[in-house]
Amino acid sequence: IVMLDFRTLTVPVGLVRILDTHQYWTLCMFVWCLCFCVTFLILVLELTGINTKLPISWDDFTTAFAMLATLLVLAASVIFPTIFAKYGYGLYVGASVTSCLAFILYAVEVGLTRAKPGELSGFLSTVPGLLKVLEAFVACIIFSCLGYSGYWFKPGLQWCVAVYSICFIFALIVIIFTICRLLSLFPAPFEKVLCGCNVMAVLMYMTAVVIWPLYSFKDSPRPANCSNSLYCPWDDLVVVSFMTCFNLVAYIVDTVYSFRLVFFVSRS
Repeated sequence: IVMLDFRTLTVPVGLVRILDTHQYWTLCMFVWCLCFCVTFLILVLELTGINTKLPISWDDFTTAFAMLATLLVLAASVIFPTIFAKYGYGLYVGASVTSCLAFILYAVEVGLTRAKPGELSGFLSTVPGLLKVLEAFVACIIFSCLGYSGYWFKPGLQWCVAVYSICFIFALIVIIFTICRLLSLFPAPFEKVLCGCNVMAVLMYMTAVVIWPLYSFKDSPRPANCSNSLYCPWDDLVVVSFMTCFNLVAYIVDTVYSFRLVFFVSRS
């Protein structure tokens, strides 16, 4: 007979563990519910044919959502098993396995909907379009980890936050304008605007890769109590540093594809 000891939920250590894990539980549940609801909505709209009457680029929307869902479910598939499945409960293990399966299916959908060479399709179905979704997603991760940095007191970190914000806003504008079929509103040819902004983003992120670790880790060693805690706010500084490097690589690849789009594909 298994006896439940509810006193573990009332002692200080138990309360701290609940508070530590609550945000991760909420995040994973939000990701799964969001992806399920939007996927179900897409199926209903396509089955009824209503999607053809919407004033948006449906292929761009579904491809962008598939890419976003892949990244979100991947994050949930890493976070949930790491924190909850280790307790060995069958439901937790089942949720972890199902989340990994959903990630694989969304990734397959991205591969199937991605534009093939020589195929006419929307921008978000191309590699640069998918990279725009990835860049925006990584920027959101960076924003969620800025709280501990105290960037409002350090001009160097303020510059880094400005870099993240400017590049995120441009990526978001490209995604929204593409889905809403508003690319014609750009004051210059879209490919050239994209190329120029990507070059600026690479240069700006190169400064952030150097400045962020220099200002955030200076005179700020990892607290000793972090080794005994499930969540350590100081680790957010490491996450921002890693994601800054990751986004720099993404923007470099995006720039290469943009140059190829302008100087090679357009000429041919």
